[in-house]
Amino acid sequence: MSKAPIAIIGTGIAGLSAARTLLDAGQAVHLFDKSRGSGGRMASKRSDAGSLDLGAQYFTARDRRFAETVRQWQAGGWVDQWTPTLFQSRDGQLSPSADEQLRWVGTPTMSEITRGLLGEMPVTFSCRITEVFRGEQYWTLADATGASHGPFSHVVIALPAPQAAALLSGAPKLAAVAASVAMEPTWAVALGFATPLGTALEGCFVQDDALDWIARNRSKPGRDGALDTWVLHATSSWSRQHLDLSKEAVIERLHGAFAELIDCVVPAPEFTLAHRWLYARPAQAHEWTALADAGLGLYACGDWCLSGRVEGAWLSGQEAARRLLENL
Repeated sequence: MSKAPIAIIGTGIAGLSAARTLLDAGQAVHLFDKSRGSGGRMASKRSDAGSLDLGAQYFTARDRRFAETVRQWQAGGWVDQWTPTLFQSRDGQLSPSADEQLRWVGTPTMSEITRGLLGEMPVTFSCRITEVFRGEQYWTLADATGASHGPFSHVVIALPAPQAAALLSGAPKLAAVAASVAMEPTWAVALGFATPLGTALEGCFVQDDALDWIARNRSKPGRDGALDTWVLHATSSWSRQHLDLSKEAVIERLHGAFAELIDCVVPAPEFTLAHRWLYARPAQAHEWTALADAGLGLYACGDWCLSGRVEGAWLSGQEAARRLLENL
């Protein structure tokens, strides 16, 4: 075992994938996250309308290793299949979707997956790490309050690329790679209706200016609540153009687009919520898997190193852990 624990910054799927692998290999780890809980874009939002998946809506498993892991998650009660009645919308016309892909969601919320992975691992939440620096032998982390954390034998940075780049200054080549990644924003809006909307639609891929995706929350296994809640995702281009629009204005515009698209009467919602994801997804896929400077003991992982998908985040975390263990 290393003389000092390994620091992992970020408790999304990538960071937890790496942490769990390192722990299973006998290494001590300590995780940090600026949020109050784990999950990153996999986190569910608690609200007056119940728990809502404002980030990742579902995920698929194409890689054999990830598919086996998802089956283990299912056996543990963390995930279940989601089989929505899917539609697609093009030029304002709704039609059934022929997409028969197997989709998975966390149950009863997306957060269940990262909570399960985290388990009893030591973690410091509400702690934004602003600097990572190495002494003669060990790493030290500094947070936004000026406090220091350490010593650590290695550091794994599992954050969106722009945030990772800022912490990779000790390895300029890695920092340059991370800084080269363009991340797309997404506005997410939740609408809750007192009376269920009279539509069979439960999920919809949308091709228009404003909306990209629609999901009926109650169609996912384990979800409940008094209201009929819907989650709307704006397109990356619309989100980028309206990045600084007020939440109220975003809700009004996306509610209007939703009402025009859906095949039923849409009353005024009883509940609304908006959330802006600045780094929702990488603009394009990459094939780095993970970034590593084995000599320094500094690593970076995330969905941006691969496909931008949940599976990509998990695989990236696995690769970062593998490379780290190879160099112990």
